[in-house]
Amino acid sequence: MAPVRVGIVGLSANGGWAATAHVPALAAVDGYELRALSGSNADSARVAGEKYGVPLTFGDAGELARHPEVDLVVVAVKVPEHRALIEPALAAGKQVLSEWPLGVSLAETETLAEAARGKTTAVGLQGRSAPALRYLRDLIKDGYVGRVLSTSLIASGANWGPSVRAGRDYQLHPEGGATMLTIPFAHTADALAMVLGGFTELSATMATVRPRVRDEVTGESVAMTAPDQIAVTGVLSGGAVASLHLRGGTSPATDFHWEINGTEGTLVVEAADPLFWIAKLTLRGSRTGTLEKLTVPARYELPQLAGRSAEPSYNVAHAYARHLKGDLPDFAHALRVHRVLDAVQRSADSGRRVEPDAK
Repeated sequence: MAPVRVGIVGLSANGGWAATAHVPALAAVDGYELRALSGSNADSARVAGEKYGVPLTFGDAGELARHPEVDLVVVAVKVPEHRALIEPALAAGKQVLSEWPLGVSLAETETLAEAARGKTTAVGLQGRSAPALRYLRDLIKDGYVGRVLSTSLIASGANWGPSVRAGRDYQLHPEGGATMLTIPFAHTADALAMVLGGFTELSATMATVRPRVRDEVTGESVAMTAPDQIAVTGVLSGGAVASLHLRGGTSPATDFHWEINGTEGTLVVEAADPLFWIAKLTLRGSRTGTLEKLTVPARYELPQLAGRSAEPSYNVAHAYARHLKGDLPDFAHALRVHRVLDAVQRSADSGRRVEPDAK
């Protein structure tokens, strides 16, 4: 079959997520050809094209989306720019893969999901493609821990700590759509739902305990209104009780620890980095009282990526492989995740237990 011809919106010669993850991921998976890119202007796009060996370059994402040699448009820019870039690609009848979050708000995500009806779309919830988490899901399904009783997860948010990096100030306020709730918590809740089932009801507490943080470039104190502490408890669809706590910044003690307890055993997931959905994961399990490391079977991993699980492109490459099979979460799934986030926000605002909208 002819390869899927890809056009990346946001691929820069100066680096960034598209260069770090998407370019090597596409190179690792048979069935794709990186054919085009667009940048902030024609000159920067041309420079990026020369650096990455991409033949078609554009200063306008709409031109990229309309070009007949592009089948799949990958949107890998800041979330406030997503809608303006996704809608022309959908209108051009192209497949669209958007990085997460899909929209800056629930309302915007609803609009994009409606526009995508009947079209091939995907979102960058890479945790669903992680070999270790897919193996974890199957261990649970096959009864490794028996009936799941409870699960507890504690993690760092990586950002939203005592300082803000250059170009990340838009993450300090909910209006930018890229907060600890919409990024690390969303990835966490979605991975948990894949493995154990989603929340049927939840209670949430959110707070901004660092209302001012230091700008790492200027050294100045700047305001932060996005929550940097998120604690959620609730009941999952299978009846298990769940507890999640995300904290801004990083911790020398625990940056990601996920425990699953059942009637017959225990499973533990740990990550080498707070951004677990793009980090190397370690699984341990016990049915005897002693935790032992579990090796992910080779069938879960692309052979060409063996030994590369610490690379940011690892789970992204597995996501591209699944996309060829039509097996990635789409815009409708993204809307369901955004509705869970809305439930967390409503619970935190009201102080009440709520049920996520299941539509």
